[in-house]
Amino acid sequence: MKTATGTIVIRNGQLVDGTGGPAIPNGIVVIRDGRIEFAGGVADAPVVEITEDVTEIDACGGTIMPGLVEAHFHSTYFNVASLEDLDIKYPVEYVTILAACNAKLALECGYTAARSGGSLFNIDYWLKKAIDKDQIPGPRMASSGREICGVGGLMDWNPDFRKIGMDGLVLLVNGPDEARSAVRKLVKDGVEWVKTYPTGDAAAPDVNDHHTLCMTFDEMHAVVATAHNHGMKVTGHCRATAGIKNALLAGYDSLEHGTFMDNETLELLLERDVPVVPALYFELASIEQGPAVGMGQKVIDGHRETLEGGAESARRILATGGRLGMGGDYGFAWNPHGDYAKELAFFVDYVGFSAMDTIVCATKTGAEIMGRGDEFGTLESGKLADVLVVDGDVLADISILQNRSKLIAIMQGGIIKAGRVSRGQ
Repeated sequence: MKTATGTIVIRNGQLVDGTGGPAIPNGIVVIRDGRIEFAGGVADAPVVEITEDVTEIDACGGTIMPGLVEAHFHSTYFNVASLEDLDIKYPVEYVTILAACNAKLALECGYTAARSGGSLFNIDYWLKKAIDKDQIPGPRMASSGREICGVGGLMDWNPDFRKIGMDGLVLLVNGPDEARSAVRKLVKDGVEWVKTYPTGDAAAPDVNDHHTLCMTFDEMHAVVATAHNHGMKVTGHCRATAGIKNALLAGYDSLEHGTFMDNETLELLLERDVPVVPALYFELASIEQGPAVGMGQKVIDGHRETLEGGAESARRILATGGRLGMGGDYGFAWNPHGDYAKELAFFVDYVGFSAMDTIVCATKTGAEIMGRGDEFGTLESGKLADVLVVDGDVLADISILQNRSKLIAIMQGGIIKAGRVSRGQ
């Protein structure tokens, strides 16, 4: 991805640098050739001679902060109303176009980076390639591909009589040998992350609910050993306590959801310093919007349990020094793409996080999960100028981030990619 040339100065706003340090009321960011030269208070800033070659951005008394990181991004999900919609609702050609549209939308919402949480076929790998080559707009991506689940588990929903398998979305495995074989397919695809399903979910209450296991420990260990051998990382859909513990013992690099976590499992998580992406707003949206899309009461009740369990686990993880990323499962009929920042307001209003803690999760930790914390995620000297300029005080009202008309500038490497400034306003 190209970076800007020349000098940019962003001023007239509070600086929230993503490190968790106090906001600087009269902040300024100086960018040279796509990287941050200075981020701090005006009084400490270097003198920049304002010439016609210097671009100035007025933060309008609002907030200057790092670009957001969507840490559980499904570009290939679109208007999903049931599990089957994930793999058979649209042909792959159309899903590819929708994925490009979703990537552009994410960037326009202030998300300058994203980690794939699983993809139909290998679309996210090629989507990342196109974004990196500036062929299409979108967040910097860490790619994932087809997901791995045990036969008969949560993601094995196509009945055998259909004879269509699950090859487009999920690699189904029986035992560690098949688990290794599945990872090797993903090695050939070139993805960075391997997504697995150690546990079930409220979406399948009868046979694979949120307290069931969908993979054995031996299968999970085989996935990790093979993936790590090839320089890939592993994550997993983990709700049941036993599944979370298995993932940690198997050597997973991150956890999705981490819903039901007892003290022993929390201690193991902290010992290994494994980040968790709770993806909890999805649960609230399922409860509130589920009846309108025909979601059964048993499913809604399950989402209510995972909402409360997940919120409590998230509080405990943060309070004990663990790491959390923000993002999750957008693309469902009741949780559409474009609503990403609702996750942030949810964590403040419902879970009880401070706005500052939530922003750190959504910037610094998100970049760390992607393995690129030394490149972006905070506004610090030497890092890529992935910057979000917001018309408003996000610490006083984090819901402002849901309003795209309030996003003054969205920058990647110092290049303004979206926001009011890009539209000449």
